[in-house]
This record gives sequence, C-alpha cells and structure tokens, in this order.
Amino acid sequence: MSRLEQLIAELCPDGVEYKTLGEIAVDIYRGSGITRDQVTQTGTPCVRYGEIYTTYGIWFEECVSFTNEATITNKKYFDYGDILFAITGESVEDIAKSCAYIGHEKCLAGGDIVVLKHNQDPKYLSYVLSTTDAQKQKSKGKVKSKVVHSSVPAISQIRIPLPPLPVQREIVRILDNFTELTAELTAELTAELTARKKQYEYYRNLLLNFEGERDVEVQWMTLGEIGRVSMCKRIMKAETSPDGDVPFFKIGTFGKEPDAYISQEKYDEYRKAYPFPKRGDVLISAAGTIGRTVIYDGKPAYYQDSNIVWIDNDESKVLNKYLYYCYALKPWAVSTGGTIARLYNDNISKARIPVPPIEEQERIIAILDRFDALCNDLTSGLPAEIEARRKQYEYYRDKLLTFPACRQAGPARPARPSDLPVRQAGRRAGGKEVTA
Repeated sequence: MSRLEQLIAELCPDGVEYKTLGEIAVDIYRGSGITRDQVTQTGTPCVRYGEIYTTYGIWFEECVSFTNEATITNKKYFDYGDILFAITGESVEDIAKSCAYIGHEKCLAGGDIVVLKHNQDPKYLSYVLSTTDAQKQKSKGKVKSKVVHSSVPAISQIRIPLPPLPVQREIVRILDNFTELTAELTAELTAELTARKKQYEYYRNLLLNFEGERDVEVQWMTLGEIGRVSMCKRIMKAETSPDGDVPFFKIGTFGKEPDAYISQEKYDEYRKAYPFPKRGDVLISAAGTIGRTVIYDGKPAYYQDSNIVWIDNDESKVLNKYLYYCYALKPWAVSTGGTIARLYNDNISKARIPVPPIEEQERIIAILDRFDALCNDLTSGLPAEIEARRKQYEYYRDKLLTFPACRQAGPARPARPSDLPVRQAGRRAGGKEVTA
C-alpha cells in the first residue's frame, strides 16, 4: 500500500468532503488596476492579470513586474499561499486561470485579478483548480464584446475536493515529482524539435539551391510563366454570418479556425462562375503575415478575395507541393509604400523560382515531407510526442485529484489511488520516476 493509500484509509475512509471556494475562503477580493505605465524595474512586486496566462505556472515564488506603490490607489495586496485568478481573458476555455504564490514578499494584485486567502495547502489548491473539472466550472464565464469575464461570485462557487492536509501534501509531493519529470521530458523533446527545425531549414535551402554545381538541369521561371495568379470573387460582409454552411476564411483566420460562414447557395453560385482553387493548390496570404501558405484540402471553403491568392498552375510542369516548399524561401518582393505592407499580384507573377524536372521535384518533395512531418505534424513526429506528454500529465493529475465524496455529500465519480501512475513505466529523464 502506498503512502497516499495509507493516508486516505486512515484520514478519510468514508470519502472526501467537497467544498466551494467561498466556503474555504478566509477572504476573497479583487485586485486594483496597475497600468503598463506604472510597471517599473524595481519597487514593490506586483502581478498584472495577463501575466497569469503568459508567465506563471501552477505556482511562483517571485514576481516579474514591480511598481511604485505610491502611485497606486486602493492598494490590494497578496502574500504567501494566496491563489490568484485572472478573471478577464480571450477564451472561455482558459478563463480564470489560477496560480499559487509561494514567495515571501508582500505583493500587489493588479486589476482583473481575484485573490483567494485560505488555510489549505496552496499547491494543492492550485493543482486541483487546474483540473478538467475545475476548468469546466470556471468556463461558465460571461462573454462580452469578444472578451470573457469571471467574477468573485463565480470564483466563490467553484467546488473542489478537500481532503485533510496530510493527504493534500502527499498529493502535492507526487504531482511535484510528476510535473518535474514531465517538464524535463518536454524540454528534451523541445530542444530536439528546435535542432530538427534548423536541420530541416538547412536541407530545404540546400535542396532548393541550384546555383552551385549540381548534376540537375534546371530552368528559372517566374510564377507568372508557371501559371496565373487567381483569387476568389469578393464577398461582402453582409453575405457572411457566424452561422452558415461553408467556412469563409479572412486573412485573420487563414490557416486557423473560421469565424464566419457563407450559405451553400452562395458558395455553389460563386464556385461555378469564378476561379476556385483545386485540391492541392497552395494558397498564399498577400496581407498581414505575408507569404503564409496553406495547401487547399478540397473541402468546401471560401477565401477572402485579393488577400488570399494562389497560382493556377499546370502540374505536368511544376508540382504544387514543390511550389509550397519554394514559397518558404519567400521569392517575391513585398510592396511597403502604401499604408500597409502588401503582396500584389504583380510581385507574385515576377517572382522567380528554379524548376527542375518532375522527377527531381518529386525527390525533393519526398525528403522535405519527411522533415516536415517530424517538425510540424500534430499527429506524428516531435510535436505529437510533446502533446502526448502534456495529455499524459493532465490525465494522471485529474485521476489523482478525483475522490469519492463523503456519503452525506452525495455521490461522486470514484477513483482509487491504485489507478494512479505508480512507478510510471514510460520514458524517463535523468533516471527519475514517479511513485505514488
């Protein structure tokens, strides 16, 4: 029997009590605004709400920002053990991200932060508030003007399992070890991914460089000689809606999830009457992040006129995938004389690329495809392995922090300590392993 099992059998044999944060709070309150201009290099440590999303993890000991507290009105402090919540965010899925402060200086909480004071283990609370169940409760935030908000009452209603302190501390010990192991594995994989990306870029540039002595016949051609720059007919804003049949990709959502749609009827009408990409064609962003490329998968979709274009080329001469890799070298000149930088059709048409025989194009594509999958594929390769480590961590964290509720508190999904990752047999870093 593990130490955790012993503690649970001894201290909470009939289940674990569930309480709301309002019930365990010694105090709970909002911070007070600290503007960007009030952040200094030295002074009183402070936290602004955006830093909870971007800078701090489960817990932190030192603040990255400081301020002159003489310039702050209505000061709101936090200190050791307090839990901070960011109550403004950009997505429902991430709203009210929280972290524990385990440093020993008195700090200032900025606006849109809720501070929870309590008598529990701070790391335990921070871990349990990061679980899938807790995030579902946090995600009941209200959306207003594309920004998601939470509040002190909403935070107070979050319900969590609250075992006795010795059980909390043993869970923290296990999760600290598992977190450290996961971080080391992720760091190793990330370093390997960085090295592979550099290697990939080196070989891509080498394979597409025909100016040296290579036993390959190559013809330098402009994209205008290869094909015609094409674009979809312009869609007016009134023709789109958040709900519809066919995704409409604007420059801001190109390569991402769409936020607008057009009707199937309009899509069918325009597709018959105007140019439309074929499956495999390489779409190019001509504004915003210029030269971003997406390979069209053939599924129903519509694209924003002159901001997203493609070369309507003959694949018996130049393969689409070869063009895709050539585009990564940014062969075109970008016009910067206007209000915003832009890639005009004339710039695209005049861009020159080397065109070897089809057999050589296929060989280059095969090599670069393998590198691309290793570096970028979210279903295989290193990014997939990094994502798998993250999901494994989240799975075991949620398992460890799910308890049968006390009988008088109502039923809850049971979980046994024996379900947890005792002597996890997966990949290790530095000879460490996790034991419960």
